This record gives sequence, structure tokens and C-alpha cells, in this order.
Amino acid sequence: MARRTQPPFRADHVGSLLRPQRLLDAREKKKRREIDAATLRKVEDECIRDVVKLQEDVGLQCATDGEFRRTFWHLDFLEQFTNVTVVPPSVKASFHTEEGDLEFMPPGIRVDGKLGHPKGIMTEDYAFLKTAVKTAVPKVCIPSPSTVHFRGGRKAISEKAYPDMAQFYADLGRVYSEEVTALAKRGLTYLQLDEVNFAYLCDPKLREQVRGIGEDPEQLPHTYARLINSAIASRPKNMTITMHLCRGNFKSGWVAEGGYDPVAEVLFNEIEVDGYFLEYDTPRAGSFAPLRFVPKGKMVVLGLVTSKKGQLESVDELKRRIDEAAKYVPLDQLALSPQCGFSSTVEGNRITVEEEIHKLERIVQVAREVWG
Repeated sequence: MARRTQPPFRADHVGSLLRPQRLLDAREKKKRREIDAATLRKVEDECIRDVVKLQEDVGLQCATDGEFRRTFWHLDFLEQFTNVTVVPPSVKASFHTEEGDLEFMPPGIRVDGKLGHPKGIMTEDYAFLKTAVKTAVPKVCIPSPSTVHFRGGRKAISEKAYPDMAQFYADLGRVYSEEVTALAKRGLTYLQLDEVNFAYLCDPKLREQVRGIGEDPEQLPHTYARLINSAIASRPKNMTITMHLCRGNFKSGWVAEGGYDPVAEVLFNEIEVDGYFLEYDTPRAGSFAPLRFVPKGKMVVLGLVTSKKGQLESVDELKRRIDEAAKYVPLDQLALSPQCGFSSTVEGNRITVEEEIHKLERIVQVAREVWG
């Protein structure tokens, strides 16, 4: 079977990578005003060049900046839209780990007025990433637009600015579309949307929480599908857009559980992306049966390698699970990746850089043996 020359690749990854201590120290110095923003950015640049080389050295065909310029996978991006405000934590989130639960108070988001896109958010970061790659295709990851709505619902969106939620969704799709256009003008050909909310809507407990904020968990996937399609409507033909779904990722913890069954038909057939990165590293993600809804022409990147612990998956186990998935979607439409990033927040998962490297190498090895 032929090696893929366009993304998503047979061996791919979700985006975030463990931050080096040097970068973490620089961030702390910036907080204490011991260094300025320009000095921090210089450290970020140097660390990004190193992590791009790491990705190319293990044999990956794509490379991200590891999300080294971010504290959170979503907030650093979203707060740059006009009238999107990061607000202090008000709701306690419970992340589950194999050792017990982690209580975490994540900051929230509030929309205080009409949304705007004053400048390219990721354009300069992408421009630098392009200079750092030698053999890999540069990939940019951004949070899905649904993230602006899901956690707070109607109460987190100004009724004065948006008495009609239809106008809110229209504006949100527009400002995202303007960002996609700005990235396209810089030459970006590989964009990923990090969409946790579809996976959260697979969990019965979280579906009840959605009802608690006045939303219908049966209709919300359709609403989000239209929003995402609006957000990416401006992409050029040479830009591949994929979507990553996971059930939470913080210090090796997770939030949601449940198979993709409740959202599969909408996810695979109403959203106009080219591929999906799907969490499948544990039984909490359910079976491969929902993949039967994947249409021809769309790729599924199986997140069979966990980023939450260091134990390395065996070649035989990964091949067996790929074979299982191929019962529902043709092997030629499949690829392999970790189930999530290694560091969705600056703290990172409970895994070492050496273990991270071994997992990426294993993904490349298995992809070569399975797909050639």
C-alpha cells in the first residue's frame, strides 16, 4: 500500500509535546517580570527548533511547534478574538486517573460583546514553524469554535451583543473563517481542529450537564457541525483540515467516557473535514463499530497509542487493533497516532521525554509495517 504524500499521514500525531524545563523556567521568569516578552519568544523559538528536529528525526512526515507558545490548548488562542475574555474558574472539573481523581479548576470563557478578528492569531507562529522544518509538513492546531460555547452555554454569551444565538454562531464562524484565510495566505496546508465537545457528548453524565445549561444534547452536534463548516468554508483546495476528538487530557487524566455511537453519524457525515483523530487507547472510547459511518474519501487516524502513561504499546497489539478497525472502514482510510497530545496544558502528562520519543518511534515503525 502506498505511502501517503498528503496529510493526515500514516504516522501522525495530535500536536502538543512535553515542554523542556528551559522553556518552563523562562515562562516563570516572564511571570515574575525578570525577562520580557521578546526574551521569552527567543527561548520559545530555540525550543521549537529542537522539537521540530525531534519529530523529523523519529520519521514523522508532519511537525508542529509542540504548542510551546501556549499555556492551555485553547485559551491562549481564543482570548485573542475581540470580546472573548478568559474568566476566573467557577466550576470544578474532575479528571480521572489510574491513581485516583484530580480536582482542577480551569479558567472559563465569556463573550462580552460582538466577536471580531483583529489580526491573524497563529500566522506569525506558523511563519516561524515554516522556517524550522526541513523535511516535514508544518501543521497548526487550533481549538474548535464549539469551545467558545460548550462550557458556558447561553449564560456565558452577552445577551446585549447577541440576543439571537443564530447571530452569535454566524459571527463565530466568520471570525474563524477569517483566521483560516489568514493562515492560507501564509501558505498553510495542514490545519487541525481540536474538538473535545463531540467526545464529551458521548458521555451520559455530561449529556445531562448539557441539559442543565439549557441545551439539547441531541441537537447540539448538528449545531456544532454547521458552525464548524462555516468556520472552515474559506479554506483553499490545497488545505487539509482534520479534527481531533478526545475525552480530556490533563496531567494524564481524563473527564469523559463512552463510545462515539451518539454522535457518529453527524460527526462523520455532516462535518466537512478530511479526517479525524480519534481517541481509542482504552475501552472507555468504546468499540470501532461507529466507524461504519465513515464515508469514502475521509481518513481516520486511530489514537491507539496512549499519551497518558509511559508503558510502550507492542507492535503486535497495535497491528491487531488496526485489523479490528479495518473491519468497519477500509485499511487504506486508516492511519495511526497517539490518542491525544502529550501536553495539552503547560504541565504535561506523567510521562518522560524519552517515553514520548519511544511512542512516536513506535507509531512510525508500525505505520511502515502496516501500510508500507
